[in-house]
Amino acid sequence: MPRLTGPFLLALLILPLLSAWAEAACTDPPGPGVDWRRCNFDRVDLERINLTGGHLDDSSFIRAKLARSTFDGVQGGRARFLGADLTGASFETARLKFADFSQANLTGASFADADLVDARMVSANLRGADLSGARVRDVDFYRADLSGATWIDGARVCAEGSITFCR
Repeated sequence: MPRLTGPFLLALLILPLLSAWAEAACTDPPGPGVDWRRCNFDRVDLERINLTGGHLDDSSFIRAKLARSTFDGVQGGRARFLGADLTGASFETARLKFADFSQANLTGASFADADLVDARMVSANLRGADLSGARVRDVDFYRADLSGATWIDGARVCAEGSITFCR
């Protein structure tokens, strides 16, 4: 049997500790600055939580109830909110590159000054949402309802029946 020395032995000792540390964050209670990277909260009821400044990269909130929650300033790259109830949620100044909000209810949500580059909003309900100052380069709004949403210029309000495009 080969003898384990140096870096190999160190790696064997540290890896289990790092793994346990990474998993422990997912059990932390919701609160500002929480580190929920790579956590799964699918179908969980988390209404009215405050995750301001938290880390949600690669996390999953599929079909979760997150109405009136605060996600201001979160780092949420590649987060998945498919079919989630985010009615009245706030994502102001959040970094949500490649996030997926497909089929989510975002009625009255605020994405003011958020970074939504390459995000997916396919068939999302964005009625009355605030997108003022948001970066929306390459966002997929296919079949999204933008009726009454404030567009990125902060002045234009999308007309009733604005599907896929703000009219």
